[in-house]
Amino acid sequence: MTDYVLSCCTMCDLSRAWLDSRDVHYIYFNYEVNGSICKDDFGETIPPADLYARMLAGAEVRTSQISVGEYMSDWRAILEEGKDILHVCLASGLSGTYQSACMARDSIAREFPDRKVIVIDSTSGSGGYGLLIDKLADLRDEGYSLEDLAAWAETHKAEINTWFVTTDLTFLIRGGRVSKAAGLLGGMLNICPMLDIEPDGTLAVKEKIRTKRKAFARQIRKMEELAQGGFDYDQRVFITNTECLADAKAVASMVEAKFHKIRDNKVEIFDVGAGIGCHLGPGTVVLSFWGKPRA
Repeated sequence: MTDYVLSCCTMCDLSRAWLDSRDVHYIYFNYEVNGSICKDDFGETIPPADLYARMLAGAEVRTSQISVGEYMSDWRAILEEGKDILHVCLASGLSGTYQSACMARDSIAREFPDRKVIVIDSTSGSGGYGLLIDKLADLRDEGYSLEDLAAWAETHKAEINTWFVTTDLTFLIRGGRVSKAAGLLGGMLNICPMLDIEPDGTLAVKEKIRTKRKAFARQIRKMEELAQGGFDYDQRVFITNTECLADAKAVASMVEAKFHKIRDNKVEIFDVGAGIGCHLGPGTVVLSFWGKPRA
């Protein structure tokens, strides 16, 4: 039994059942739909299909980071139990929630001078963030101390590779990642952008590929190029998706066909939560694996 709690936010895009089964604490991210504040609560308040239908119908959606006060309220109950906390955040390049967590850590230290709260910037999001949490849960269960686990996370987090393919440009255009002109042309030519999470945690368009089939094949080639061990890769792979489960399953099958040492249900598929889904919209498949360090 460890004397600390491993914690994250729901932007890791893992299921409630998975997080509960691994004894990982989580705090809800916030988002808004037409001005109404909601929690990214695994689709319980607004199911993904409903959210994307509203977005396609023109609803205004935006995310709102976890506040300093929310962090402090959440952590206070854990610290009062006499446990320390290792909290791993969504990439600071995607949100200001890391800065809020650091401010909360410094403030709550005055209330609990004998307790420790360590905050880690995952420099990742969605399934990549989830993959890091998954590994940290394994190491915690192996007996890593709070400090050793934090040090491991800082040393290895850049090895998380996360590649997005989207088949709908609508929300990349709204978010400014693709220009309206490029988006119109891309739609006409059936262009599917492939994005990755950069070393600083920002999301960047890396390639524009014609047709969904070719884009998914390119995702697999990136894994061939970058995965630890190459075709001998035998670690977990997380695939997250925004209301396109059939596409996610197709990518999973391609991974399993290429990497024959992946066994024991190590390719897992999850839904993208509302926090990230608000920016992507429907039709995105995210492939995350352990690979060469992002540099």
